[in-house]
Amino acid sequence: MKVALVHDYLKEVGGAEKVLMALKEIWPEAPVFTAYKFPKYWGEYRAILESWDIRESWGGYLPWADKLLSYYTIISPLFFKYLDLSSYDVVIISATGGYFPNGIKVGSGTKIITYCHTPPRFLYGYPTARQERNKWYFRPISLIVDHVLRMVDFKWAQRPGVFVANSKNVANRIRKFYRREARVVYPPITPPSPPLNLRGENDYGDYYLIVSRIVGSKNIELAVMAANKYKFKLKVAGRPIGSAGEKIASEIKGPTVEYLGEVTEEQKQELLAGAKGFLALESESDFGMTTVEPMMYGTPAIAFRNGGYLETVVDPSTGSGRATGIFFDELTPEGLWKAIKEARGVEWDKTEIRKWAGKFSKERFKNDMVELVKGYV
Repeated sequence: MKVALVHDYLKEVGGAEKVLMALKEIWPEAPVFTAYKFPKYWGEYRAILESWDIRESWGGYLPWADKLLSYYTIISPLFFKYLDLSSYDVVIISATGGYFPNGIKVGSGTKIITYCHTPPRFLYGYPTARQERNKWYFRPISLIVDHVLRMVDFKWAQRPGVFVANSKNVANRIRKFYRREARVVYPPITPPSPPLNLRGENDYGDYYLIVSRIVGSKNIELAVMAANKYKFKLKVAGRPIGSAGEKIASEIKGPTVEYLGEVTEEQKQELLAGAKGFLALESESDFGMTTVEPMMYGTPAIAFRNGGYLETVVDPSTGSGRATGIFFDELTPEGLWKAIKEARGVEWDKTEIRKWAGKFSKERFKNDMVELVKGYV
């Protein structure tokens, strides 16, 4: 069986790219087709990605593409329309919602499976990491173009034989915007290996943690405001994205606030294992992957009640006996501080938290995807 993988574009390595990496582990011989690639942003994953057979579209010849991703959205359907994958038996698309990879050219017998991280957020009114398309000088154009892109997106969303969603939340979006049903396969979270236990079994550090790309949609500024107002220790790790991210990063400061910049995987593990709690503040989150990763280390999440977090965080109020975090409903410094105080009154069980996180393991993801492909092909 000849398999090809497709991904919107390869820039910073985030959750969607780790899904692609897991798919590549299942089908190591499969080439990866993408709009363009930017190795200088791959960080510690560069050696892995550079060992792949990555095939760029003609978009790879465009100038300053890494700086103009949002602007090139207008022509991005053409990147994939001219990628010819007709010689492959199965094409598995990792659709991040950035571009329109369902438009690739395939043969009459080619089976298409799309793993959808979300329909394009910028087309359907959800907060986005990049705001370039909303600037005053581009807004009139984007309003017209987005109407056309929605029609293209809907038309091409009918092409996959199977839709896979990364969460029930995204499956609902697929049903709403594409009128398609989707199987849910949660994305892979890699547990620490060997298991990391820097503290006592139910002992926690004295700081709260955010590990994230530094972008506006993550609401990191809110956590900084809360930490400075209520004097709790906050550590923030992650790379700023674009000029807006640089601005946010410059404001991550205060007597009890520490900005660590981009950290290595080993450093991230130590931070996650030692934190008192992980703060998840994104609005309209696709899937709560950011809350599951700290749970692999027994660290509870303090999450804004919305989106994909509803599938990954179990609040003590459920009475299920398995609490993995605390929800709060007001996306304000006061709302966050109230949740932190509530979390301090809970006797967390690291073993139970890790056990819950195990349902999102990479092995489970790989097994589910293999069975899904076998069942379809």
